[in-house]
Amino acid sequence: MRHNKKVNHLSRTSSHRKAMLANMAVSLIKNKRIKTTVAKAKALRTYVEPLITKSKNDTTHSRRTVFAYLKDKVAVAELFRDVAVKVADRPGGYTRILKTGARLGDNAEMCIIELVDYNTTYVPEGKTDKTQAKRTRRGKSGKAAEPKAAEKAPKADEPKAEVASEKVEDVKPEEEVNDVDVEAPKVEEAESDEKGKKEDAE
Repeated sequence: MRHNKKVNHLSRTSSHRKAMLANMAVSLIKNKRIKTTVAKAKALRTYVEPLITKSKNDTTHSRRTVFAYLKDKVAVAELFRDVAVKVADRPGGYTRILKTGARLGDNAEMCIIELVDYNTTYVPEGKTDKTQAKRTRRGKSGKAAEPKAAEKAPKADEPKAEVASEKVEDVKPEEEVNDVDVEAPKVEEAESDEKGKKEDAE
């Protein structure tokens, strides 16, 4: 009987299983998401998440410990340089498994395993803004609301004054136009009088 055996052997020997999980972990760190079977993804999750947690403490000892599991310098460098910074505020649960259906051929259950913080599809754009807004709403009191209402009242009066000044400015150009119209006939009359005098002189 197979009681109390929590490790899924994945039909492989110990050395084969460790090598496969190390390669899958390297691929996940480099590509941020990989497609595999659900059984392998669950085994990979228990393998890679402790390594990501260890990468948050960037020391020589931590790097050597992680390198003993991954055996890939590029993956270790990227894990400590990029991934650790991205997941710094997350207390575990760094991966997500999305089932994609059965595989043609052997009908194995397939999935995509990905790093949570590198998929922006499930993170709303204004998430941080909403949380900040909620915090400010809780902190509001009646006294804090009154000054804002007092500030709004003068603002409402200011546009009215602007509208009145605009009306006055609009009226002034019309008066100037009327003055020009009135003066124009006088000039024409003076010119006609001068022409009449010249004709009389001739």
